[in-house]
Amino acid sequence: MADSNGSNGIQHLTDADFESVINGGKPVFIDFWATWCGPCRIIGPIVEELAPSFKDKAVIAKMDVDQNPTIPQKLGVTSIPTLMMFKNGKLVDRAVGAMPRGELQKFIERNL
Repeated sequence: MADSNGSNGIQHLTDADFESVINGGKPVFIDFWATWCGPCRIIGPIVEELAPSFKDKAVIAKMDVDQNPTIPQKLGVTSIPTLMMFKNGKLVDRAVGAMPRGELQKFIERNL
């Protein structure tokens, strides 16, 4: 299963646990990122800030594309940050690039 990152409620996904998480029953938001990515460093804290408010409604997750290249390649992730929402194991929405807190919150909420 994905590792939780302390009390902020964010799961750190790997290629190995991706399928079990997106098929786990709750909607899943994933932030595909990398440590060297400037815009990823902008959106990362926003994701961490929003995660607790979605604790009971969705899984909020991050996937490092350098450490886990297989799933991002299968999903066609060519730019990061790429943000995706899954419901019942299926991709339902995607966005590329950093966005303000309010826009990110709406992105998640409209896909619950």
